[in-house]
Amino acid sequence: MAALDLQEQEQFEALKAWWEDNRNQLLGALLIVVVAMGGWRGWQVYQHKQADEAATLYQQFIEQLASKDARRVNDAAAAVTDKFASTAYAARAALLAAQVNEQGKDLARAKTQLQWVIDHAGEATLKDVARLRLAAVLLDEKNYADALKQLDAKHPDSFDGLYADLRGDVLSAQGKIDEARSSYKLAYEKIDAKSMYRNLVQMKLDALGVAK
Repeated sequence: MAALDLQEQEQFEALKAWWEDNRNQLLGALLIVVVAMGGWRGWQVYQHKQADEAATLYQQFIEQLASKDARRVNDAAAAVTDKFASTAYAARAALLAAQVNEQGKDLARAKTQLQWVIDHAGEATLKDVARLRLAAVLLDEKNYADALKQLDAKHPDSFDGLYADLRGDVLSAQGKIDEARSSYKLAYEKIDAKSMYRNLVQMKLDALGVAK
């Protein structure tokens, strides 16, 4: 941090504060998109192949999710994961419940649910999102080493930008400015040029200033 001049440091601190306040909300939006991908088709197939009880439990979970009552959401998610752990809906229930717990600052429960997805989800994309969100929670807890371990996990090319951006956040929080700059540059290169998210990465690069 000492390498930054006063104006650059002030810009960087302001941006960092904004991102810390909004990071999980943006990652939450990503989660909703991923969970929704192929959801209806998967739901139809699932209804034909699985017991009515499983479909009923997941529907009950969705209803409790709308209530935003953390206790009810967690109980409903547990009912799905305990009885139908091998289904895609169990992993989705755990992911969405973790988001509710993150918002409620119950980070210990959120981490447990995210780890459950990493350990049990059959869909690689759900595992990738869970690792990304778990790394964000660990960053909030200043557990930088474990956050970086999550970000070191193998993931598809489509996630390169998001993983590199969050890695930049972790490195920046550690004061490793040159390494953070490199990660942000990679994120900028990998994120779609039409994405508003790319503008945010550019703001982070601008706040860090040019390499000394």
